[in-house]
Amino acid sequence: MARVEFAPEVAGDFDRILEYLTQHAIADAPSHIREIIDAIDVLAHSPLIGRPVANSKRELVIGRKAHGYVALYRFVEKIDTVFVLAIRSQREAGYTHP
Repeated sequence: MARVEFAPEVAGDFDRILEYLTQHAIADAPSHIREIIDAIDVLAHSPLIGRPVANSKRELVIGRKAHGYVALYRFVEKIDTVFVLAIRSQREAGYTHP
């Protein structure tokens, strides 16, 4: 089982997401953060589940449409560790929905 580590910048991502959810009166905003973390926990068992992107990084798509997020991460097999580098809303990450 891989270890999952969060880059320090991810704390700012969570703060920004929480602020957005609070500003838009989304019910139980902290539970949205918990759902993101729970989805990221899957990487401990399946670190290659995300789609490959540039520079040996991967993206894990979490949720969908207005409630969706993308976790950018890198899996370093030699030390069996997933480094979560950023969390963005799917819109912020450039995903579009019909």
